[in-house]
Amino acid sequence: MLLPAASVKNCSTIRRVKSKIALMATIALDATYTVGPQPSGVAVYCRRLIESLATLESEHHYLLCYRISRFKRRREFLRPNPTPQPNLPRFSIRFYHNPWTFWLPWQAELFHSLVQRPPAFRFKKEIVTVLDLFPVTGKDFSMPEFQRKFSALLLEAVDRAVRVITPSLHTSDELLKHTTVPREKIRMIPLGVDLPLDSLSPERCMLERERLVGKGNVMIFTVGAIQTRKNTLNALKALRHLPSRYRLVIAGGNGHGSEIVHDFIRAEGLSSRALVLGYVPAERLPVLYDTANVFLFPSFDEGFGLPVLEAMAHGLPVVASAAASLPEVGGDAAVYVNPHDPKDIAEKVMRVAEDEGLRESMIARGLERARQFTWRRTASAYLDVYNEVQAM
Repeated sequence: MLLPAASVKNCSTIRRVKSKIALMATIALDATYTVGPQPSGVAVYCRRLIESLATLESEHHYLLCYRISRFKRRREFLRPNPTPQPNLPRFSIRFYHNPWTFWLPWQAELFHSLVQRPPAFRFKKEIVTVLDLFPVTGKDFSMPEFQRKFSALLLEAVDRAVRVITPSLHTSDELLKHTTVPREKIRMIPLGVDLPLDSLSPERCMLERERLVGKGNVMIFTVGAIQTRKNTLNALKALRHLPSRYRLVIAGGNGHGSEIVHDFIRAEGLSSRALVLGYVPAERLPVLYDTANVFLFPSFDEGFGLPVLEAMAHGLPVVASAAASLPEVGGDAAVYVNPHDPKDIAEKVMRVAEDEGLRESMIARGLERARQFTWRRTASAYLDVYNEVQAM
């Protein structure tokens, strides 16, 4: 027997309402890394993901969870959508620390670890993002104790998770190689980048460049901690194959292996050609991207390589390592080098700096490449995973 049209319409409405209710969830996010004394690329990813989720229509209620260790920095906590807005998600702040906040798992259907670290409590459903696996894949990139701790946390996190998110195919492949996580649990979602709203004038760029590296000199810029994994040493060795007017500006604090780098600068007398800025706040980086002639990112291992996109977004030609995820991220917009060969690094940097036609082509391709990676697109894909898990 056929139902009257009105009844069919009512049934359809009921199904939509039930579906909407089924997808409504309280989702806890570990927002701890959004704040810290020296926020890094991980902090940028965590912060921009949460801020972008706040702009997407959904019925979800997000709990932004901060470990007690961040209590003194609570004024820096994210508070998206402080007043209720139609169709936009709600956000609340929570602290969590085992065993004091033992009730938290009863307040959320899903917990998302934004970095490869499991929550202190067991939740009904868990998701984890694995940004990279360098302590597992590169024994020279960190201390043995850190490697053991990282490996244990990673293995526990992916074992407990119903979905594992990675930022690149490279990281997905490494995860499959070094863990027992089933392929069907992995979702690959690239990170995003913000296009600058404005940039320095050519005159201001020249003044800033002269202030940093001297008049008439070429500024090579690199971002990242001074450490073995970032290949800072070979970036410095490349200077020996470049004319004296080429200067390297390094933005990053000290990491594993930094003492070797500083010793090399002293031993080779490179202090006049290598400017070590130390940690640089995020608000200062755009000026450096605008000022430089070439961006160099010769890292041995990267789960994604966000600075590559940041440089491209600022119209800065990129010379990057032909390793790990970097060719995947940079596409045809970057020039790639053998990270183990300082001479190759030097030759590619010089070609990009001196060939005006190549520079113009790289700048255009880089800007187009950066436009493909938006935080809104990243957040939308994450939201799809949340809804997929909630519907399980």
